[in-house]
Amino acid sequence: MEKYDSNKQADIAENVQETLEAEANEIAVNAEKTEAKGSAPVVSASENETAETKTEAPKEEQQEIVELTDLLDENGNIAKPGFAKKMLYNYNRENIKANKMRLKEWDYYYISNKEYAICLTISDMGFVGALSITVMDFVTPAQFTNSAICLFPMGKFNMPRTSEKGDCSWKIGKVEMKFENDGEKRHLTGVYPNADKLGTDVKWDIVISDVPEESMVIATPFDKDKHFYFNQKINCMKAEGSFTLGDKECPFDPSDSLATLDWGRGVWTYDNTWYWGNLHTRLEDGSTFGWNIGYGFGNTSAASEDMLFYNGKSHKIGRTEFIIPGDKEGEPRYMEDWKFVSDDGRLDCTFKPLIDRYEPFDLKFMCMIPHQVFGYISGKCILDDGNVIELENVLGFAEKVHNKW
Repeated sequence: MEKYDSNKQADIAENVQETLEAEANEIAVNAEKTEAKGSAPVVSASENETAETKTEAPKEEQQEIVELTDLLDENGNIAKPGFAKKMLYNYNRENIKANKMRLKEWDYYYISNKEYAICLTISDMGFVGALSITVMDFVTPAQFTNSAICLFPMGKFNMPRTSEKGDCSWKIGKVEMKFENDGEKRHLTGVYPNADKLGTDVKWDIVISDVPEESMVIATPFDKDKHFYFNQKINCMKAEGSFTLGDKECPFDPSDSLATLDWGRGVWTYDNTWYWGNLHTRLEDGSTFGWNIGYGFGNTSAASEDMLFYNGKSHKIGRTEFIIPGDKEGEPRYMEDWKFVSDDGRLDCTFKPLIDRYEPFDLKFMCMIPHQVFGYISGKCILDDGNVIELENVLGFAEKVHNKW
């Protein structure tokens, strides 16, 4: 397992600072020009997001990709924006034309049962890399999150070019993570000393298998040259193994434990706010069911990422909206009940929050302000064939995240 070399390069650090500040200045200058011309008023990030959501045509046809294709054209832009139910895009990293410090690559695993969950992330964000862990206790309830940070990995993590096969591993200080994927099973191992910052070490050894035939894949451009968002969500994989909290073992029995992978690659714009929701569960008859819903990230005119998953098959639904109390007034009340609704009526659910994982990082010119809320979901979801899935107090999560980096 490789170890990060912490030698800091002052010239790269200065370049990062200048790049971020330049993008921030560009946003401000464009806003001033727009206001001076007397066109659309200058609005806050949250107001702009709402306006963008409202102007998207809710009934437009979404573009499904059904054949193998390169992700990027020769100019570094998405060649064919849209969604797919399988990994049909070739992530041709060599065609990226943006500054390599802007490239973001991550593998995020969420493994859970009805009592607890663990989230594990290896991420190479160009000028910063992270090994991150979150442990959720749904009974107490309680949670803790921690991240080991290194500077300027710049591709050293060797993140796989496809989600279907490939290993990645890294070590930062005493924190170690390894994600092995031979194409059949995914083996997650590692250790995070003092993960809760109270002296508790966390170790894990988890095997993920039964990858479903279909998933959610989306290729989304930004309204800026050479910028893109490429993502796959694989829900409802079987999980077995365990993690330990000090001397306490937390086992994952494959009869009631599932895993989701959030696999992403992209070059983002500087300032973004997105909404994302995810669910995986076993129904009373043993069937697997889940969903991926979200919006606010990039130009989604070709496709959204809203999809239901039932026994390994994907069911594309209309665009969803997260109705969070107080959100449209600018001060969301995250621990009050939410609503999730799709514009085609195929998803209509309530969300009763249990835990708000709020771990802000804010340097003003660079920030990550996440509200990842875990809770219980009830309501109905309609599959492509009209079959209605009724949910009652099923664990899932939804988030609103504001990033500047």
